[in-house]
Amino acid sequence: MFAGLTVANVLGVPFGALVGERWGWRAAFWAVTAIGVLALAGIVALVPGGAGETRQSAVPGSSEPAPPSGLRAQFRAFRSWQVGLTLTATALGYGGMFGAFTYLAYTFTEVGGFSSADVAWLLMVYGAGLVVGNLVGGRAADRDRDRALIIALLGLAVTLAVFGLLATSAAASVVLVFLMGLFGFASVPGMITRVTDYAHGAALAASANVSASNLGNALGAWLGGLAITAGLGYTAPLYVGAGIVLLSVIVMAVAAQQARSPAGQLEHHR
Repeated sequence: MFAGLTVANVLGVPFGALVGERWGWRAAFWAVTAIGVLALAGIVALVPGGAGETRQSAVPGSSEPAPPSGLRAQFRAFRSWQVGLTLTATALGYGGMFGAFTYLAYTFTEVGGFSSADVAWLLMVYGAGLVVGNLVGGRAADRDRDRALIIALLGLAVTLAVFGLLATSAAASVVLVFLMGLFGFASVPGMITRVTDYAHGAALAASANVSASNLGNALGAWLGGLAITAGLGYTAPLYVGAGIVLLSVIVMAVAAQQARSPAGQLEHHR
């Protein structure tokens, strides 16, 4: 699912720019509307339950228990410390990355010396990093999920801090924006599966991961904006983002340590 999202970032930027340049900015919105209608039609036609199919609560012949159903059972999943810690780490990780990303165009043009026309292809480089990070992060999570998450978040924090230091270098900016995307989305597959596992398949808890990321986006953008308003310059959101992601590393380290304890093992397998 997130591979589709990351590829959309790479393809959508030049497509939107092309449509906007040829037929005006309103045309880009109409194009997105048309694509959304096609996506909705695909969901109705192809997703189980979308066209009135009866959905099974468990895979036939599987020993896996059925996911909890009913609103009370769905909310019960939030009692898990691991679910709460993972959602917190998700919010902080996304908050740091997108808090910096929100103002990245200004960092490129006002600090790095790029032209406004360069921003589109620079964002494509970022999108390529998202694709690679999503694929690499997913495979790494299969081997050692908690370790992969900590490394990805720590890599993102370091990348943002170094980006702030080297933002005046055009060459360094290109490399670092790619690494920003790579490390930023390397944690996504692991975070999603971690919440789902500790929530024992509760759909509400799994969807809360996306809500946590959006909450983090708003928080990071707000804090980055405050830093710019305070006169700290267009590299400030990078440093603010690095600090937010560092908090995510700490939360994830605590979650990983707790998961290895006897209580954490019991919670995971109950």
